[in-house]
Amino acid sequence: MLINAQHINYNTPNGEPLFTDVNFTLQKGDKAAIVGNNGVGKSTLLRMIAGQEPNYTGVLRVNVPLHYVPQHYGHFNQLTVAEALGIAPLLNALQEVENGATNQHYYDLLENNWDIAARCEEAFAKWGIAGITLDQPLRQLSGGMKTRLFLSGIDIFDPPVVLLDEPTNHLDRKARAQLYDWMEHTKCTLLLTSHDRQLLRVCEPTWELQADGVKVYGGNYDLYETQKESEALAAEHQLSHHEKALKEARQKQQQAMERKQRADSQAKRTAAKSGGPKILLNSRKNAAEVSTSKLKEVHKAKVSELRANLQEAAAMAQVQRIMKGYFGQSPMPQGKVLVQATEVNFSYRPGHALWTVPLTLTIRSGDRLSVSGGNGSGKTTLFNLLQGNIAPTQGNIQLAPCNTLLLDQDYSLVDRNKTVLEQAVAFNDAKLEMPMVHTLLANFLFLPGSWDKPCAVLSGGETLRLALCCMVLQDRTPDIIFLDEPVNNLDLTNIQMLAKIFAGYKGTLIVISHDTGFLEEAGITEEVQLAE
Repeated sequence: MLINAQHINYNTPNGEPLFTDVNFTLQKGDKAAIVGNNGVGKSTLLRMIAGQEPNYTGVLRVNVPLHYVPQHYGHFNQLTVAEALGIAPLLNALQEVENGATNQHYYDLLENNWDIAARCEEAFAKWGIAGITLDQPLRQLSGGMKTRLFLSGIDIFDPPVVLLDEPTNHLDRKARAQLYDWMEHTKCTLLLTSHDRQLLRVCEPTWELQADGVKVYGGNYDLYETQKESEALAAEHQLSHHEKALKEARQKQQQAMERKQRADSQAKRTAAKSGGPKILLNSRKNAAEVSTSKLKEVHKAKVSELRANLQEAAAMAQVQRIMKGYFGQSPMPQGKVLVQATEVNFSYRPGHALWTVPLTLTIRSGDRLSVSGGNGSGKTTLFNLLQGNIAPTQGNIQLAPCNTLLLDQDYSLVDRNKTVLEQAVAFNDAKLEMPMVHTLLANFLFLPGSWDKPCAVLSGGETLRLALCCMVLQDRTPDIIFLDEPVNNLDLTNIQMLAKIFAGYKGTLIVISHDTGFLEEAGITEEVQLAE
């Protein structure tokens, strides 16, 4: 037993419970994955285990050293590479000893770390960041390079346990493949969160974090998904069973109450004649009422929980149906040339062209293609060229007049300074009456209580649904939709929903994504590979 959690509870800073009664045990050799909806607290739980989130109750025992690869790195930007990795004291001790210092403290620090610089150099080379230096500010690194830096810490420290929080979010395809391979062959014990299904298939067991604890599934993601589907079917049958049982219980309760009333009337008449104690009669009556009330409450709670789960699934299906209708018609004839790029290149500074081989590319209406390449290969730059936001510094690009829409990983079409309702109204190009706007928001699972909520506090899934709602309110189906890493901040349920939605889109779809499962499910058929 390397890590053990018993009755862990966590409240958000405003005092609301995030999760309660979390219990689990991580055994040596496990490659455990934590899954769950956005906002349930997966990253918070990992930070607790890493010792970076002390505000919880319960017992958490971590019996071995561990290495933590976080999801976000903004708070490290003012640090050097060495400081972010936590090896700055070792490098300082090494420097002091080389300068002649004899302080025993330095020798104690360096007992097993005299080769720390060489280990860093070797690890950096392994994870594809050989060019960085230990004194380099972290803010100079891209998101993918920061992730690879923290992954290199695994080789530098050789920990028995590694925690990984969404490790593939910023990695390009090559780095992802390297991580998948490492996970398959490592002897380290792993605990991770991810929405990357290919990564989750390497993990076993799968733990689903819920508001009321952790539910353990014995296999990898494929088994988890199969079991969840079975549970959904069972829930439908169980809901029907409980509703039937509740109906029968109500009938029995009514019959019992009627019999009780008749018996009470008879008892009162008998008591009046015999002078029997009234308190005994009242006691019997109260016992019967309590018994039937308990039965009613038990069934009510079970039915309420099951119905809530089914209603959520039905609501997600409703969003898909709305978007299917919105995307139902092809915006223009199939095969029409929308983009013709000839020998195109771009330079951010003179003499430094982005691509070693200029791009020649034809995009037609109905094409479904992905843009792939390593971190820094110019994928987002190509998107800007294809949208006409920037002009090429070499070659020629012709864009046919058409409506375009960009959906990026931050869903930046949603203004974080607006409320949910204000955001919807801002996109109401169809000039719908306010009751219709309210109805559409409700159809996208935004009920009246959420209309005044600031967009800044929405989860990834909520922001996605609001962005989709705004697309419908614009009342014009785009001829081209650009998706720039659209699934990075989504849970698995929303990733699958988004894939199904865009699988039904009849226009031109151009996607940047490292999630091969999403690309396949969205119906991508072609690839533009940018040279690294």
